[in-house]
Amino acid sequence: MSNVDTTVPPEEGNPRGSLFDRLMLLDHNGQECWSARDLHSPMGYERWERFEVAINRAISAAENSGFDPLDHFRGASKAINGGRWGRQMVSDYRLTRYACYLIAMNGDPRKPEIAAAQTYFAVKTREAEARHQSADVSSPEGVLALAEKYVEAARELVSAKRELAIAAPKAGKWDAFCDSDGLIDMAAAAKALNKITGGLGRTKFMELLRRDNIRFLQRQNPRLPYECHTQAGRAEVKFVATPNGQWVEQTFFTSKGLDWLVDRLGGSILPAA
Repeated sequence: MSNVDTTVPPEEGNPRGSLFDRLMLLDHNGQECWSARDLHSPMGYERWERFEVAINRAISAAENSGFDPLDHFRGASKAINGGRWGRQMVSDYRLTRYACYLIAMNGDPRKPEIAAAQTYFAVKTREAEARHQSADVSSPEGVLALAEKYVEAARELVSAKRELAIAAPKAGKWDAFCDSDGLIDMAAAAKALNKITGGLGRTKFMELLRRDNIRFLQRQNPRLPYECHTQAGRAEVKFVATPNGQWVEQTFFTSKGLDWLVDRLGGSILPAA
């Protein structure tokens, strides 16, 4: 991972219309690239950790397509505000246009920002290919060739969105119970599973999670999950404020965690209405 940011911003006086254009950087070879840290908010992700999930899926997609991910996802670092001295270095990626396209296609399809990114990077990729092939737009044949490139990009985008739409209902079946971070607190989880648990309230539901045949919450630390569940992506622990102003640790389910619990309880159900 490089500790030196060699990218430079676009030249002043050369404004670009799209936000993604304005975020585009130039590396030391003058090649276009994007900082993943710059993109995670415009792509609709509040938390870097969740955006990194989409990046990892995109890296896998590149590998499955026969590309070397290191050619498109280059490790880097970025200075941001925060930390003890007001500035800190955090991990980052320098992304090619193709990498950005893969991230957009592997992002949360319910986010309008992801839809905008999908369209932008699909079209821009085709534009770059047309420039590389020196399309002659001075003739009807050249205009037709360029138009066909745009149509091809649009068809790819429609096809990819159709595949994502098919998968979305399964991936988003717990959405009604999620908070803004995509997490599910114990009261919401109890409500979501009241058909399979017999309508347990939050306290009784948490007692169920400590049973020997479940072992989701610890007995010695009854508010916290076993580490294996956080490592597997089934739970997250956050500090939350209580009404009296204190901060306490609280366990949240992920959608993957609720799927696991339903299976553990021997059921196969849709969320309660």
